[in-house]
Amino acid sequence: MLSKEFLTERGYCCGHGCLMCPYEPKHIKDNTLLKVANCFKEDNPLIHKKLRRVSVEEGETIAGKLFQVLNKRRDGIGLAANQVGIDAQVAVVNVKEPIVLINPKIVSKEEEVRYHEGCLSFPKKGVNTERYKIVEIETDNYKSNLTFGAGDTDLDLLESVCVQHEIDHLNGVVCMDRKIDTTYRAEKKPGRNEPCHCGSGKKYKKCCIGK
Repeated sequence: MLSKEFLTERGYCCGHGCLMCPYEPKHIKDNTLLKVANCFKEDNPLIHKKLRRVSVEEGETIAGKLFQVLNKRRDGIGLAANQVGIDAQVAVVNVKEPIVLINPKIVSKEEEVRYHEGCLSFPKKGVNTERYKIVEIETDNYKSNLTFGAGDTDLDLLESVCVQHEIDHLNGVVCMDRKIDTTYRAEKKPGRNEPCHCGSGKKYKKCCIGK
């Protein structure tokens, strides 16, 4: 029996009904769209594994496959390689613009925030987590470090959280591992335009300001 790893690396479906077919839909000849692991239904050993470092060239090829999957999904803004069965330190994010992260590492972080996150590998399941508003990222595919979350818009914060979420995946950590007590109440109320302390992801003025 051909392994799932072999079929994934081959890059296309043969259409012969392989038991471990990693493509979606299954058994469609020449289909190249990889399936996103649903961790409620199947065991994916890569989800909780620190992934291997790769060359920029290999990483860019893998990123192309990830964008192919992500662009077919309306419910996702980021994807890591292990979510489609690839052992590689590669993730993609598409919030404000498409971004490829190859062997990324967080080198600095500022200002803790609470956020409500979801994950394509845990469909219809959201959790409140603790993240950082601003993060600086080092990668192998960008000459300079990347900074996320420095702006004041909701998209800036969303992009920063998404980058942290995907880097977690590459290190074998999922948002479920970062779940926090939802009964938390901040000692100091946030500003009107700051993220609400309840973890909804909305601005305070549009969420709990009157409660």
